[in-house]
Amino acid sequence: MFLWLKFFHIFFIVAWFAGLFYLPRIFVNLAMAEGEGEYARLLLMAQKLYRFMQPWCVGALVCGLAMPLFAIGFAPWVHAKIAVALLLLGYHVWCSRLLARFAARRNTHSHRWYRVFNELPVFLLLAAVYFALFKPFGN
Repeated sequence: MFLWLKFFHIFFIVAWFAGLFYLPRIFVNLAMAEGEGEYARLLLMAQKLYRFMQPWCVGALVCGLAMPLFAIGFAPWVHAKIAVALLLLGYHVWCSRLLARFAARRNTHSHRWYRVFNELPVFLLLAAVYFALFKPFGN
């Protein structure tokens, strides 16, 4: 059972991160869009991608939170990894807020800001992988 849980957790993480990496790249282009047609097309792409990301987010979080219950327990490194997962969930929700602002034509950030914003999940992914592989703070 635990290996299947881990299998699905990794699958959901990969799928979710594909969206977390690409959605802010669409935001970069939305912030630079000049024509109405281009803006509408990019907005539709972003909205569809966000809806596509939702089940992967839920699956990653459910499987990730279930694993300690089935096998690994709540070692200190697990708490750190859960904290990273909560930060990623916050980033995901932040993306939804930014998307809503684009839809309402109330974006206030530049394309440069979105380029930096796009890098945040990279660092959170590095932290999560570090905690999962090296299991610091004892096992």
